[in-house]
Amino acid sequence: MEKEKVKLARVLTLSQVVILGIAWNNPAVFFNTYGIAATTSHGVITGAYILAFLAILSTALSYAKMSKAYPVSGSAYTFARKSIHPGVGFIVGWTIMLDYILTPLVTCLMSTIYLSVILPEIPHFVWVILWTASIVTPAIMGINISALMSKIFVITQIVFVCLFCILAIKSLFEGIGAGTVISTKPLFSPHVPMSVVLSGAAILCFSFLGFDSLTTLSEETINPEKTIPKAIILMLLIVGILYIGSSYLSQLVHPGLSFKHVDSASLEIALLIGGSLFKVLFITVMLIGNFTSGIAATTSASRVLYAMGRDSVLPKNLFGYIHPKFKTPSRAIIIIGLFSMIGIVLTLEQVIKFINFGALIAFTSVNLSVIAHYFIKNRKRSSVKEYVSYLCLPIIGASLTFWLWSNLELSALIVGGIWLLCGLIYLMYITKLSGKQLSDINFGQKEIHNSKGN
Repeated sequence: MEKEKVKLARVLTLSQVVILGIAWNNPAVFFNTYGIAATTSHGVITGAYILAFLAILSTALSYAKMSKAYPVSGSAYTFARKSIHPGVGFIVGWTIMLDYILTPLVTCLMSTIYLSVILPEIPHFVWVILWTASIVTPAIMGINISALMSKIFVITQIVFVCLFCILAIKSLFEGIGAGTVISTKPLFSPHVPMSVVLSGAAILCFSFLGFDSLTTLSEETINPEKTIPKAIILMLLIVGILYIGSSYLSQLVHPGLSFKHVDSASLEIALLIGGSLFKVLFITVMLIGNFTSGIAATTSASRVLYAMGRDSVLPKNLFGYIHPKFKTPSRAIIIIGLFSMIGIVLTLEQVIKFINFGALIAFTSVNLSVIAHYFIKNRKRSSVKEYVSYLCLPIIGASLTFWLWSNLELSALIVGGIWLLCGLIYLMYITKLSGKQLSDINFGQKEIHNSKGN
C-alpha cells in the first residue's frame, strides 16, 4: 500500500496571515533605518516614505493578482515559472533564495549587536547560536505556533510604536524640537531637490519588504484565493501608517540632522522623549521585533525552498520533505538555521548590502508575470480597466523596482551577479547533464489554479 503523502496543513485565517506578514516586516524596523534615511533625504523623510509606499504598493497589487491565479507556495518563483517560463521561474527562485535565506541571518546579527551591548562578556558566536536556535525551533513546531508567537509580539511592537508617537506628541507640545504637530517640513522642502528625496525613498523601499512573504503561505491558508490578496493590502496599509506617522513625528521632535551615531539615531530620539527608562524599553522591543521577524522570515524562506524541492529543482529529499507531525518543511528550516551560523564570521553591514538583490529581481518578475498571465495568455484586455490593471500598473511597478535594483551598491550587484551565475551553471547541470528539459523535471504535481477565468 502506497504511503500517504504528507502535506502542509491548511489552517491559517486572514488575521493570522496578516500578523505573520507584519512580523516578517517587523514594525520596529523603522527605527533601524531612521537615521540613514533622514540624512539621505535631507530631513524630508516622510515625503520619502510616502514615495516608497506608493512604489511598493504597485508591486503589492501584482502579488495580490498572482496569488489569486496560483494559490500555492513558492511566491515569485511559482508565479514566474507558471506564467512566463520554467527556466525564468528557476532563476527568479534562485535569486530570491539570497534574499529569503539572508533575512533570518540579518535578524540574528541585529539582535546580537544589542545583546552584546547588554552582556559584553558573552562571546558573539554564543549569541548567534542561541538566537538561531530560538528562531528555528518554533518555526519547525508548526505554522500555528509561529502565528501565535508572532501575534503576541507584533501587538507588543504596535503598542510600543503608538507609545512612541504619544510621547513624541507630548514632547512637541512641551516645546521640544519644532514645538508643533502641524508642519510640512517632513513632507516637502523647496530647498531639497526631488532627486535627494527619491534617494531616501530608494532606501526606505526596503523597509516594506515582507508583503511578498505572505504568498509563500498560500498552501497553509484557508481560502487562499481571497485571503492572501486581502492580507497583502491590509498588511501594507498597516505598516505604511506606522512608518509614515512615526517618521513625521520623529522629524519634528529632532528637526536637525546632527546625530551622534546615524545608525542609532532613533535611540537618541527615544532618550529625548522618554528618558533612560524608555531607552531600555526601546532596546527590549527591538529584540522582540527581531525575534518575531526571524521566525516569520524563516517560515517564509522554508516554503520557497520547499516549493523548489517539491519540483525537484533542488534536492527533493532534503527541501521537499514535510515533517509528518508538525506539517512543516523541517529539513529546509534546519538548512536555513545552519546558514545563519555564518553570522559568526560576517558583519551586519556586509549582509545587508546583498539582501535586496534577489528581492528587487523578484518584484520585477512578478509585475511581468501579471502581464504574461492575464494580459497575454488570458487576454484580459477588453476594457480600459483591464488595460490599466493588467498592463499599465504592472509596467509601472516593474519600472520602479528595476530602477531601484539598478541603484544598488556595486558590491551588492557583483555578489548578486556571482550568485546568479552559479544559478545558471546549476540550471545547465540539471538540464543538460540529465538530458531533460526543465519543464520535465517533476513539475508533474497537479497545477493549482483559481477556476475563475484562469
